[in-house]
Amino acid sequence: MIKNQAVQIKDHQVGAGNPCFIIAEIGINHNGNVETALQLIDAAVDAGCQAVKFQKRTIGLVYTPEELDQPRENPFGKTNGDLKHGLEFDTKEYKVIDDYCRDKGILWFVSCWDKNSIDFIENFNPPCHKIASACLTHDSLLKHFRDTGRPLILSTGMSTMEQIHHAVELLDPDNLILLHTTSTYPSQVDILNLRVIETLQNKFDCPIGYSGHEVGLQTSVAAVTLGACIIERHLTLDRSLWGSDQAASIEPHGFTRLVRDIRTVENALGNGVKQVHADEIPVMQKLRREPLEPKII
Repeated sequence: MIKNQAVQIKDHQVGAGNPCFIIAEIGINHNGNVETALQLIDAAVDAGCQAVKFQKRTIGLVYTPEELDQPRENPFGKTNGDLKHGLEFDTKEYKVIDDYCRDKGILWFVSCWDKNSIDFIENFNPPCHKIASACLTHDSLLKHFRDTGRPLILSTGMSTMEQIHHAVELLDPDNLILLHTTSTYPSQVDILNLRVIETLQNKFDCPIGYSGHEVGLQTSVAAVTLGACIIERHLTLDRSLWGSDQAASIEPHGFTRLVRDIRTVENALGNGVKQVHADEIPVMQKLRREPLEPKII
């Protein structure tokens, strides 16, 4: 039985029977430039999204010195550390983002990858927190998320059902939304396994959504027909831009089509109660025929 109790995110009820909550994942597609981030926020607002999402890491905690010292040519320098530091926003940038989103009337929140980042983002009073698939097995981090008391959105990519069950037990199921995810970038359509949305709906008493990294829009719309209450997709200004997530992202015109198609499908799905619609009655009166009784000779 699908229960899917709703979770309140600011002014939005998220769950079965409510409009799909659509998140534009900006992530690191801003390439370290706050002006680019603002352009992406504008694109999300124009498309009709309810929220934008960023990523936050404390570089020295998330990555080892060996990882940071690895050679990697990038716009910020010659090492992986140069790249990771170059992509991070701090207080100044997030204050600009916070003010801009308030002015534009769109929610914003962050995927935090460590406890310090959670504490940092808490200063902005976010409407919820996102937990990345990579953090699903990090018990102490999950507990730190739980202790904020905020709604949590947990992606379930590269995770077994046993691992998901364990994570849910550590969190507050009354304040939790699970997202089915396939953690490849971009994802091939034949490994998306969208029916896992139904599996999660039947296993957990919390809303279930979908976070996609595939190319194209049809599969995300299909996720809505399967009951996904959240759709999260990466947003970019141009898929050809430099950056690891750009190719798995949707450009602004595509995001506008995605939101439009989701709203059309939601409207078409209806409530599932079979009845004669008022618009059918004139057609019924014109076309329906009772069978003729045979003449008796």
